[in-house]
Amino acid sequence: MKTIKIGGVPEHFNLPWHHCMENGKFEAEDVHLIWKDFPEGTGAMCKALRSGELDAAVILTEGIVKDIIQGNDSKIIQTFIGSPLIWGIHVAAGSPFKNIQELEGTKAAISRKGSGSHLMAYVNASNQNWDLSKLNFEIVNNLDGAVHALKEDQAQYFMWEHFTTKPLVDNKTFRLVADCPTPWPCFVIAARNESIRMHPQRLKKMLEVVNKETRNFKLRKNIDQELSRRYDQKLEDIRKWLDLTHWSQEQISPEDLENVQKTLENLKLIGHKKDYSDLCATV
Repeated sequence: MKTIKIGGVPEHFNLPWHHCMENGKFEAEDVHLIWKDFPEGTGAMCKALRSGELDAAVILTEGIVKDIIQGNDSKIIQTFIGSPLIWGIHVAAGSPFKNIQELEGTKAAISRKGSGSHLMAYVNASNQNWDLSKLNFEIVNNLDGAVHALKEDQAQYFMWEHFTTKPLVDNKTFRLVADCPTPWPCFVIAARNESIRMHPQRLKKMLEVVNKETRNFKLRKNIDQELSRRYDQKLEDIRKWLDLTHWSQEQISPEDLENVQKTLENLKLIGHKKDYSDLCATV
């Protein structure tokens, strides 16, 4: 049986992968999928793709585009979530900061350089017309690190997916001050060029299996209750999230990719843009 090592965040977006694994759907197509959770997010997955620890990753669009331009020998093989990611901007519950404007000049907690929390801090700052050269960051690795950093005032705000952090808002660990949606489809599936060259049929089978699962995923009976239970979310929050989210079975469009690159270039996070064919591949 052919093996694919794939990584993703341990969040509700990726439940279709776990359904397929738990129900033997990859094995039925002669694919042995080894999944690894990356609570540290996109920066850690970029590193794992570079090193060969992973063959593929379900990864934030802006993060992998930036890393491919900066030398990651991988390509996007499909969009996974076609809707935007809603980034919540959070402060500690006891923080004196009441609104987003007051956060100008303070320090952002980020999981690591090149992560979504890092790149979206720039997008948010640009939206607010802040001086990008004055952004400050505290690397915290993951959500637990962010809780500690904000509590100890080592950083003053933290951007993470709205619904993943909602339980921490509900229990008064964080307070939500604003949301910042991505202006593009949020998650793509990327694969190492070596895997694309050597095992295109294996990757194609993987996509066929997960796409069949996601096509009608939202229509599954009691899927909202399962998501609520497995990811420790309130049912009302999961239902809101499902309304805002759609899974894709298509490759990312040239228009969306141009928007990502233009934004990263304007924010001086990349020095140049690349052609579509340098960033995307069909398997």
